[in-house]
Amino acid sequence: MLLAIVAATSYAVSPLADFLDARAVSAPSTAVLIKDLASGDVLVSHNADKSLLPASIMKTVTIAGLLRESGPDEKFHTRVYADGKVSGSVFEGDLVVRGGGDPTLGANCAPASADIAGEIVASLRGRGISEVKGDIVADVSLYSGPACPPSWAAGDLNEAYGTGSHALNFRRNASGSRAVSNPERVFFSYLASALRDAGISLEGNVRIETEARRHLQESDLLVDHTSERYAEVMRSCMMRSDNLFAETLLRAFALARGKEAATSEGASEMLSYWKKQGVPVKGVTLIDGSGLSRSNRVTADFIGGILARMADDDEYASFMPLAGKEGTLQDFLKGTHLDAYVAMKTGSMKGIQCYAGYKLDEQFAPTHLIVIIMNDIGPRAAARKAAAQLLMDVFPEP
Repeated sequence: MLLAIVAATSYAVSPLADFLDARAVSAPSTAVLIKDLASGDVLVSHNADKSLLPASIMKTVTIAGLLRESGPDEKFHTRVYADGKVSGSVFEGDLVVRGGGDPTLGANCAPASADIAGEIVASLRGRGISEVKGDIVADVSLYSGPACPPSWAAGDLNEAYGTGSHALNFRRNASGSRAVSNPERVFFSYLASALRDAGISLEGNVRIETEARRHLQESDLLVDHTSERYAEVMRSCMMRSDNLFAETLLRAFALARGKEAATSEGASEMLSYWKKQGVPVKGVTLIDGSGLSRSNRVTADFIGGILARMADDDEYASFMPLAGKEGTLQDFLKGTHLDAYVAMKTGSMKGIQCYAGYKLDEQFAPTHLIVIIMNDIGPRAAARKAAAQLLMDVFPEP
């Protein structure tokens, strides 16, 4: 017999029972939690306290934590310093690019980032400089720890979706579908080319430094390149399920909490943060910010607790794709009575299909939280179909 807890409702037990009986769904490895946010009534619950792999619904956790800690308007900064002196049209010294972790730097996706090389050229020209007798230096001191968590699968590390998070990210640390392990080098090449094209000669080399030049002051600042606000980075991360963006946001959370900008520090601090907020953390293990690690474990109670606490945030739900309309939910529930009335983050990897988000009202405000975590699934298309049918049954057409 399938074990399930279902709140007393007019539709009785059939929606959950039918879902768990679907051929692509493994009932023992599946968790469901659907809850009315206004009344607190639990409409559907199954294995809500069971530890399962979340895949990319981990991003809902990362983004919720940083949104609460730093707010939506913070930005990433990449600062460029002139460490030397100007003699006529010659700058004798190094151009130091201090990476701030901005994942949008040079990226070919929203949110658009201004051309930092153009900003550097304009700043040098504004100072009458036509020759740089020094090195281009990448200061990567902001981040500590490995670019990729050790638990990430080796097969993912060469793929664009499995690229590492660096203090100086550039062009999403990818070349086509392949990961780039040294985005700083790609940035150097791009900047040197931009300087030459602008008629500014460069005699030095390129170097990476892991220790900050602490003598640099505001008067040495050439460029303070800023990203779009965190909210736009978060929205792009959720819509496209961008792992690099999520990992950078987790490191930003660690920094905001006064910790080192390491993935491990961010994950540890994230779990501690939500525990202090009263979210149930029993059975939860957080390893990264994106969900790419197969060592992550969450419960539906944990994800649901976060969703409940974020339901009143003006922007959080808007980061999630609308069913039938956007991102990874573009085809989910399309053409049904729930088309555009559900906003959820999806999560998928081998054997995993997950959803976390909200049922919405006519004003796109959350009315119910939804968590569906399916591990050990059969055919993915059938698992998605079963999840869609569950939601249509739980929320029947008026």
